[in-house]
Amino acid sequence: MKYEKICNTLEDTKDLAEKFAKLITKGCFISLYGEIGAGKTAFVKLVADALEVKEKVTSPSFVILNEYHSGILPVYHFDLYRLENEGVKTIIDELREYSEGHQVTFVEWAEFSQDEIPFSHIKINVTYGDNDERKYSFEGFGCDNIKIIEELNK
Repeated sequence: MKYEKICNTLEDTKDLAEKFAKLITKGCFISLYGEIGAGKTAFVKLVADALEVKEKVTSPSFVILNEYHSGILPVYHFDLYRLENEGVKTIIDELREYSEGHQVTFVEWAEFSQDEIPFSHIKINVTYGDNDERKYSFEGFGCDNIKIIEELNK
């Protein structure tokens, strides 16, 4: 099951993030794909805002993981871009642990750990086009995540 949305403005993206935030639950594992500057971190920030995270949400590019515990659900935000192969292997056990937890886990640059992503997850591909528009493509894997995508389609 897939869902696609083109966002022409930041307000469009905020609306999408709020809709998505209302559907995700604890244990959701979300893998994000897209070029540098596509809007992956911006989308995570907007979802975290919708989940009432009070901390300032920043890119985890240099620290690998940022954790936020002040919202409706804890948010764990990984960025695998700067990890070498060995670094990715080291963090895989943590990724598996987080995928079964009581938080929402976002993983940017998930393609660097493609073989280690849990089966039950939501894949979001972010691409950008003319005039700063962003295209968000969602795909759900596993029954619960397919239901989330079905709800996005309504």
